[in-house]
Amino acid sequence: MNIQGKVVVVTGGASGIGKAMCERFAQEGARGVVVADLDAAGAQRVAEAIGGMGVGINVAVEVELQALVQAATERFGQVDVFCSNAGIIVRGDEDTPNVDWQRHWDVNVMAHVYAARAVLPQMLARGEGYLVQTASAAGLLSQVNAAPYSVTKHAAVGFAEWLSIAHGDRGIRVSCLCPQGVLTPMLMGADGSQRSQSFLGEGAVSPEAVAGAVIDAMREERFLVLPHAEVLTFLQRKTADYDRWIRGMRRLREKVVGMVRR
Repeated sequence: MNIQGKVVVVTGGASGIGKAMCERFAQEGARGVVVADLDAAGAQRVAEAIGGMGVGINVAVEVELQALVQAATERFGQVDVFCSNAGIIVRGDEDTPNVDWQRHWDVNVMAHVYAARAVLPQMLARGEGYLVQTASAAGLLSQVNAAPYSVTKHAAVGFAEWLSIAHGDRGIRVSCLCPQGVLTPMLMGADGSQRSQSFLGEGAVSPEAVAGAVIDAMREERFLVLPHAEVLTFLQRKTADYDRWIRGMRRLREKVVGMVRR
């Protein structure tokens, strides 16, 4: 898909990957870019900078996603591309409180479901549309120090696969974004300290690089978007010998947990 002349909605658009995608879509000649975020003021700032439309939204609430699609459609006539990009991470294990498990499920998974329910009817009626689902390399591999994040990102990848299988022959294109570290507030931590970066920041790329990878994948209508090319190698090793891969991930977890404790 060529973005020029298209109408694009991006959730989590006030910062990080979402902001970079909004900016890149505008540069590519999108007719309309709708910047949606829980940070309504931040969404408005990004929208004003690119001549788009800013909307405050909690993606964990289905009626708010329905209202977002309706507002974008009323403003621009239709939605050609919907980027389900908003996400959260709390680092923890199986004992992470239920409330945090539920928040991950609501934002990292159900928000994708709600968006699809809201936007697919008009796309299917036209026989074309594009869904960009932001998951993570953790959804293909794992996140060794964040169980709720890893589990819900696996689910996000699974839902993206299902959407492509179910609707690909009806004109709906799906790309699933699975980066490793990206230099965003989610990665760096609230204080932006070197300790927050440590192992997590190793090999991290800029949000702008990720946005460029998304554009490239959409032009080619590729399912997997891998800003870190090595993720494909890791995935191939995983599927080639699952038990060996798990042993290697155990060693990685010990390293990671040890660095966090220091």
